Amino acid sequence: MKRFLTCLWLLASLGASWAQGPASITRFTLDNGMEVIVQPERRAPTAVHMLWVRVGSMDEVDGTSGVAHVLEHMMFKGTPSLAPGEFSRRVAALGGRENAFTARDYTGYYQQIPADRLREVMQLEADRFANNQWPDAEFTREIEVVKEERRMRTEDNPRARLYEALNAATFVASPYRRPIVGWMNDLDAMTADDVRAFHKRWYVPANAAVVIAGDVDPQQVRVWAQQTYGAIPSAAVPVRKPRLEPPQSGLRRIEVKAPAEQAYTVLAFKVPSLDAAALGGGEVTEPTRDALALTVLSAVLDGYRGARLERALTQGTDRVADRAGAGYGLWGRGPQLFSLDGVPAQGRTAAEVEAALREQVARIAREGVSAEELARVKTQWMASEVYKLDSLFSQARALGSYWALGLPLDASERLVALLRAVTAEQVQAVARRYFGDDQLTVAVLRPQPVDASRKPRPAAAGLRH
Repeated sequence: MKRFLTCLWLLASLGASWAQGPASITRFTLDNGMEVIVQPERRAPTAVHMLWVRVGSMDEVDGTSGVAHVLEHMMFKGTPSLAPGEFSRRVAALGGRENAFTARDYTGYYQQIPADRLREVMQLEADRFANNQWPDAEFTREIEVVKEERRMRTEDNPRARLYEALNAATFVASPYRRPIVGWMNDLDAMTADDVRAFHKRWYVPANAAVVIAGDVDPQQVRVWAQQTYGAIPSAAVPVRKPRLEPPQSGLRRIEVKAPAEQAYTVLAFKVPSLDAAALGGGEVTEPTRDALALTVLSAVLDGYRGARLERALTQGTDRVADRAGAGYGLWGRGPQLFSLDGVPAQGRTAAEVEAALREQVARIAREGVSAEELARVKTQWMASEVYKLDSLFSQARALGSYWALGLPLDASERLVALLRAVTAEQVQAVARRYFGDDQLTVAVLRPQPVDASRKPRPAAAGLRH
């Protein structure tokens, strides 16, 4: 209750300031098409520098799955002026830390450094963006690191294997069906030139943005950006052809057998996603209104301690599950899913968990949600947006992801304003509309005996993230 009251206070005191948007953000475009986004934050003499490229696993083609992620690894392997691994050593010598990540929709590289070393980091990042270069021998070594990463994080992880199979079964045309790390046979067949070609095709200035948050002067950053990133020659961004997911016309089921202690059930429903135009001041279409209501529905089910799924499935002497949850993607460059998941309690089955999860949505479809639930999830969402401002990295990452997805930079504030308008009737309506069999893929993990004598796989040298 104390946290809920805090959320209410935040709602009352911060709503007006959010409506004004991020007035302190500076955004400009270099002559070569690269965008630069600067968020000054004076509380500490540090800065976060991020380079975002609007390319991820969804931009790959069959046969080279995982190449976006492999390229992320190879970006640390040198340029004509930097030896393999020298980039990381230089950042450490500046008193900073760095890493990178690959997602379905984008790839990101970041450094957190003392603010007075920002220009040096910009020089380093601009160099490897434009001049990534390494011998075939470096690729031969690093591809084995990526394969080991796949073994550790997917093949040795029963739930990761389940989700990989779930995506492959759920999506037919969408490139979201492929794993970000890639299929092992594609990694086995990948060549150094596959990675070089992907870099040449997608790592062009007009497909990238620099995001900087911290104790910086936007006008000074503009000068440095022009001197570093602005010197990179321009190139056309490849045309992306639409790869729309066809309508599903029947329930799909898959099972994955793997060594595990417990079974696990996931229900994935195809639902609408939020239209970026709605956050940019455009018309709020019916699919977008439904996406907003689905966001609230997800929070009602699993948005706080003691939410509906926890109370109904995991508490009491006749509980069905040890854990139950809900999630919804909301936005992305590809189609989004609404998921329900649970771990059967001792003596209960995956089928019982599936039925119990679906019953909680059906109950909302029949009875609706209370005004108290609605108020609670809305204010908690707003509070979480405020808490994110405590982290420079969170600020920079939010701005970068908004840019990559084509959203306005004040997307969180605009989204909160739209969520505040969602009604109980809209939440009940989406519970009725989107949770039938035709939208559903069910995945079940069937546990197999665990080999107690098997030793944990040692961490691969050079493993990032």
